[in-house]
Amino acid sequence: MKDLLAITKALSDESRLRALWMLRGGELCVCQVIDALKLAPATVSKHMTLLHAAGLVVRRKEGKWAYYRWPKGREASGAARAALRFVEGCLGDDPAMKHDEKAACCARDTAPEDLCDCYRN
Repeated sequence: MKDLLAITKALSDESRLRALWMLRGGELCVCQVIDALKLAPATVSKHMTLLHAAGLVVRRKEGKWAYYRWPKGREASGAARAALRFVEGCLGDDPAMKHDEKAACCARDTAPEDLCDCYRN
């Protein structure tokens, strides 16, 4: 039950759903997510932490930076895989998600080094 509660909590926020959706296209640095969502760094970090705790995203650290992506295969629990399929089925045709996909592509085209300077200190 604990896993299900973490997943439903993670999916209960529009910004977290948007961030999760953006990761369908590939890995993003947290700075790239911040840029695409146009939210405060602390807010995005909190959202990504909740998504990671629920097993809905995979995180890797590279120095001070954190990168996130959708889990592949058995990297996620059965409940997380089912939740990700549910999200894909529900949001695949949503116009806002199409917009966010484009924003994520633009963010991917910008080097994290160019974005992260804006969020230091």
